[in-house]
Amino acid sequence: MNRKHFLSALATAAGLTTLPALARLQQAAAALQPHEERLLIPPYLRPGDTIGITCPAGHITMEEIKPAINIIQSWGFKIRVGNTVNKTDFSFGGTDEERRQDMQDMLDDSAIKAIMCARGGYGSARIVDQLDFSSFVQQPKWIIGFSDITVLHCHINRLYGIATLHSKMCNSFPDDFSKAEPIVQQTISSIRDALSGQQLHYTTFSDSRNRTGAAKGVLAGGNLSMIQSVLATNSELNTIGKILFLEEVGEYLYSLDRMFNSLQRAHKLDNLAGLIIGGFNRIKPDDPGEEFGRTVYDIVMEKVKDYTYPVCFGFPVGHQKDNYALKCGVMHQLTVGKEEVTLDELRN
Repeated sequence: MNRKHFLSALATAAGLTTLPALARLQQAAAALQPHEERLLIPPYLRPGDTIGITCPAGHITMEEIKPAINIIQSWGFKIRVGNTVNKTDFSFGGTDEERRQDMQDMLDDSAIKAIMCARGGYGSARIVDQLDFSSFVQQPKWIIGFSDITVLHCHINRLYGIATLHSKMCNSFPDDFSKAEPIVQQTISSIRDALSGQQLHYTTFSDSRNRTGAAKGVLAGGNLSMIQSVLATNSELNTIGKILFLEEVGEYLYSLDRMFNSLQRAHKLDNLAGLIIGGFNRIKPDDPGEEFGRTVYDIVMEKVKDYTYPVCFGFPVGHQKDNYALKCGVMHQLTVGKEEVTLDELRN
């Protein structure tokens, strides 16, 4: 049944015979539809623009974010430190209400052109449904972060079709940028490049277990457990036709299988354009006598064996040094070859 017929049938069943009532029904139905087709990209930043720093999840101190502040200011941007920095509520960066209010203030402040989440941990899902994105939709800005912040990426991508930036956060900035490893310098600099509007291009060595091919689609994804956790919620990610990237850290192999199985059962792997597997690091050892007997590669390929889209392993994204900035909600070209893998941002 198509959407028009569905609305007519629902209106008849409910006894809604007036045009105003039907219009209200249509508006309500439209509000539930994903708006990813718009591919709205927030304005890129210029020197002098302000980036806000807030803690929607775990707590962090002012001292810990000073390296990030210094580096971001060296790029020519201003910094607005949110009220949640230095606050704690056990593991959280303040109470739910404090974290919600701090994020809300930054979403609503037109002078703030991007919001960097200070760190991950856990907590974004506890406040995301209480956030009002009406001002944000009128004046989009870049939301920056990864790990727990995947909840915000999924929510904004699903409901508003606005691009966000999956990247390192304040707690990953080196104390002395000039002395940092080249890979750390490059990944931190990729944040500046993305925010400044550079067209991102990444090339990495191809894993022998990759499934070769080419794909074009909107880039979406992030932390596996976060994506699995938002299934059947307002934030559930629409993966149809997307290039999906996934990463995870600190899980048992059977837990990874359970999460991939959830995505499979929810049909999130059925109609992808392509699949990117990033870092799956610090995997917990099996209990003696309870060995799971499958690798990450085995788990993934078992779930996607019936499809033909390209799959690559070991892409530089995740809880690791080589965690490059990726623009979620933006068109990309993925090419998985025998020798190398390329991911190219596309422009309309």
